[in-house]
Amino acid sequence: MPYTVINLGGIVIGCAILIGFGIRWWFREGHDASALIPFVLAHLYGMIAALATYTAWSLLGMVTWAAIWAGNAAGYAGLVWGVGGTDRNITRATPVVLTEGGFVIVFLLTVVFLALWLWARKIPRGKLAAGAVSGALLALSGTVAGIAAIPLGSAVNGAGAVFTAYMQ
Repeated sequence: MPYTVINLGGIVIGCAILIGFGIRWWFREGHDASALIPFVLAHLYGMIAALATYTAWSLLGMVTWAAIWAGNAAGYAGLVWGVGGTDRNITRATPVVLTEGGFVIVFLLTVVFLALWLWARKIPRGKLAAGAVSGALLALSGTVAGIAAIPLGSAVNGAGAVFTAYMQ
């Protein structure tokens, strides 16, 4: 799998998804806070998945890479061909590295995400998919969204340390 990078177009698509769902939430869902929960949790999961699979050869890594590649391509097309702008690589220089316990938590969160996708009929799959894709697109950036990945990755590592400490 190629080196996972995010370009300006990918960030634009990640932000566009956030803006689109924000407008939908405000006007269609009556700005009910509970309606945001599935999207926000999927967004955080997408960020964690991108951090966990940064240059990794795994099934989750391939899915995350494909989502980031598609976002980069769509964003490039929109920026360069759509509005006449330019595009550049803006991947964080030092992504958060997950520990052994952190990967345990990522695995368990992946099980939760897949279970919600398959069996939670009240949660629209579009919210889960869009949230996860926008999270993956924004996690590797050097902007505020990328900076948010630091405490998120640290929290996952901390939870993993607690989890694996009880398994010894």
